Amino acid sequence: MSIETLNETINKARPGKEANWPDPQPLPDGMPPVEPFAIELLPRSLAPWISDISERLQCPPDYAAIGAMVALAALVGRQIAIRPKRQDDWTVVPNLWGAVVGRPGMLKTPTLQEATRPLITLEIKAKEKHEKELEDFKAKSVVDKAAWGIAEGRIKKRLKEGANAETVAAEFSDVLKAETPPCRRRYVTNDATVEKLGELLNENPRGILVNRDELMGWLTGLERDGREQDRAFYLEAWNGSGRFTYDRIGRGTIDIENVCLSLLGGIQPGPLAQYLEATVQGGVADDGLLQRFQMLVWPDPPRNWRDVDRWRDGAARSEAYAAFERLDAIDPVAIGATCDDASGPWYLRFEQDAQEAFSAWRVGLEEVLRSGSLHPALEAHLAKYRSLVPSLALIIHLADGGIGAVGHVALERALKWAAYLESHALRLYDNVLRSDLTAARVLGQKILEGRLADGFTLRDAYRPQWAGLSHRETVAAAIEVLEDLDWLQPKKQESSGRPKIVFRINPKLISKEGKPVPSPVT
Repeated sequence: MSIETLNETINKARPGKEANWPDPQPLPDGMPPVEPFAIELLPRSLAPWISDISERLQCPPDYAAIGAMVALAALVGRQIAIRPKRQDDWTVVPNLWGAVVGRPGMLKTPTLQEATRPLITLEIKAKEKHEKELEDFKAKSVVDKAAWGIAEGRIKKRLKEGANAETVAAEFSDVLKAETPPCRRRYVTNDATVEKLGELLNENPRGILVNRDELMGWLTGLERDGREQDRAFYLEAWNGSGRFTYDRIGRGTIDIENVCLSLLGGIQPGPLAQYLEATVQGGVADDGLLQRFQMLVWPDPPRNWRDVDRWRDGAARSEAYAAFERLDAIDPVAIGATCDDASGPWYLRFEQDAQEAFSAWRVGLEEVLRSGSLHPALEAHLAKYRSLVPSLALIIHLADGGIGAVGHVALERALKWAAYLESHALRLYDNVLRSDLTAARVLGQKILEGRLADGFTLRDAYRPQWAGLSHRETVAAAIEVLEDLDWLQPKKQESSGRPKIVFRINPKLISKEGKPVPSPVT
């Protein structure tokens, strides 16, 4: 409801007359339900390991599952892509962006640490290997330096004898060729500037994982003045198949031939709601960055908790780690992948029955996206499922040791992933789809907490800039809902100056001691 409509309704009220207060009605339910995670969605090699993590930490299995799948995606990267159409060169690189949403204390961080530990193990091994290679390189450099000294004397002698300079240069080119230091294989980084990420990607063209403990800091950091180019870099990195060029005075020109990043982290509901609210208002964040987190989950916390004190399942852990190691050393030729040219990625396609199933699913998706029935933010989110489903099918296929075209079993799991993730997307955008009800829940809670006094004004409710109540129109809509639920009544208050509208709080919400009563929330 607009402010004008609200004021018109209030002006019709009879000033000065106290109404008989009815019983306040319950507030609407907090959030729409989400599908529980089914462990069968995971690759067979990972399912027992994820179940073990979830049980030992007593956390939602969704957290560990998202962490593991994003980690697998980062490992595959540009090694193997998928072409989801039979006679088209549309190529999907299976890097993924994932986020887990939960209140503080829901064990988001330790769960993600467990799920990404196979990558950390590979990172440590690569570091040790690189240190050994550096030692060998330093030893060889001493020998090369001596060889250069000898070659320099011989070159001077040849030139004094009248030899052609170009001929002499060609003769000694192998000796004078400078060896470059060995590159360290990287799998994951936690905090790096985009310039440094560019250098890492040039040394690791397969791609790497950016693993952030708290995503909110990363998201808000990209909105600062001067970070526009950084934001553009990450938007490009989501595709996994593009290139990017940085021009900096200090660093010069950095050409990144293969921009491929997977991204993972946790986020709390409150800051996420604030960020989403700013996004849909058309600000800097309204560029599709949030919608790129296709693997975003917001599960319900477990209702029951029990103390689990046992050793981890060693066999399940070994099987999962072996799957990571297998993908790290994958041979495109051995699994039947195709490469059209030296610059293009290796790729697989779907088997015939899987192709038909994917095409049928795609028709349904495109019809929904073009129906005009979705909020633009949700529409943009679901549009990213075009690449999400084939990416997940490829990852599942490879993790289970698949060879050749991606089959129907892997695709069916990917489609179930899409349905599961869509329910979480609906919860994410519920603040947008039902903004008046969401704001009413927040405002009602502030009233019950005693944060607003009886006879408060519209300005009193939005001036504190509480999360979800930072805009005048949003607060007006919330007040309308609470009026309908008999929590509030408007009243015109005469004064020496301009009359103002205040909102009386149903006294049945306040105890005789002046304290809020238990919230009548369903």
